[in-house]
Amino acid sequence: MESRSLDLPAPRATVRSGLRLPLGALLPALALIGAELGVRAGLVPDNLLPPPSAIADALAWLASNGLAGHIAASTLRVLAGFTAGALLALALGALVALDTRAERLLDPSFQALRAIPSLAWVPLLLLWFGIDETPKLALIAIGAFFPVYMGVVSGIRGVDRKLVEVGRLYRLHPVALARRVLLPAALPAILTGLRNGLSLAWMFMVAAELIAASRGLGYLLTDGRESSRADIMLAAILLLALLGKLSDGAMQLLERRLLAWRDSVQEGSKA
Repeated sequence: MESRSLDLPAPRATVRSGLRLPLGALLPALALIGAELGVRAGLVPDNLLPPPSAIADALAWLASNGLAGHIAASTLRVLAGFTAGALLALALGALVALDTRAERLLDPSFQALRAIPSLAWVPLLLLWFGIDETPKLALIAIGAFFPVYMGVVSGIRGVDRKLVEVGRLYRLHPVALARRVLLPAALPAILTGLRNGLSLAWMFMVAAELIAASRGLGYLLTDGRESSRADIMLAAILLLALLGKLSDGAMQLLERRLLAWRDSVQEGSKA
């Protein structure tokens, strides 16, 4: 019999991957179009909500007047503060999760500090460190610390006890047990904590730059408010959204690479 090639429909996962990007961009595109039409029709005052075309003009003007420096200043602050807060959270979170005495000593204080709003730290940090870079980085580190800490503690505590017992049966050294059993099992929760910490680092960066800064996207927000330039403020907000999305996307790529052994991650990367 002559073999025939059947024209089968594309797998659902392939179709879904082809539609994911347009669907993800659909809502922002509709919002931009609606805002442009609403302002041009006079439904919304343009001094309160500039149309997207005016925001694009503001971005073009900022690009020729030092926008790259503002973006670089904010990004470097987030990277430095997030790195410091995340490293401290990884160490203390592991200590609290593995040592009952450390948990009784440290965890109640951390839970109380976690409830303090970000702006409540600003006056104290300014009093201690002045208006230089140190209070900004400290505030960002505080914002990044608690989500990462919670992710580390919950991840290590959630490891199946049977896995630990199997590792002990194989007479693994405590360091090898942590590296080969505890860390892989707790890694999903740790990475989730890192992603949440990174997003909060961006939020705390804005809070820091709104108070005392001469450069950065938070400074652009303050400058736009003082000059009644809503287009500059919305341009800064748009840039913050884009930078936050890019950094979260980088964390997602890292998560997929480190968790490639999980079926759910493999299916998600193929979908």
